[in-house]
Amino acid sequence: MTAGWGEVRSPFAAILRRAVEATPGAIGGSFADRTGEMVDAFAAGYDPHWWAVLTAYYGVVLAHLNSAFGIWHFGGPEFFVVEHAQIGVFVHTVDSGYYALLAVTPPAPTELALHRLAIAATELRREMA
Repeated sequence: MTAGWGEVRSPFAAILRRAVEATPGAIGGSFADRTGEMVDAFAAGYDPHWWAVLTAYYGVVLAHLNSAFGIWHFGGPEFFVVEHAQIGVFVHTVDSGYYALLAVTPPAPTELALHRLAIAATELRREMA
């Protein structure tokens, strides 16, 4: 994880920061493995523990969606969006069970947030190689 919350100390955090800063209303982004363990994040002004829990919970949701949709032989979902009253959460798969998350304040610019998160997922995948 980034050494100073909101500081960029890794290529992963730099990718997340670009996605957050390019998305109006974005409050943070994270990158996690298939178990929900956060690899890195960029979310200045938010409690790191809260952010790690948020990231892990949405990893559980992604795992359930993969299980549910795996029966169709089309593969798991590439992304999903959850719109809550106080936060919008966008989750995009990266590779090998890794995923990226972007959280925004409503009203979320859905199309732009998905676009920025897809770009971040591609960049994270490239950085993993």
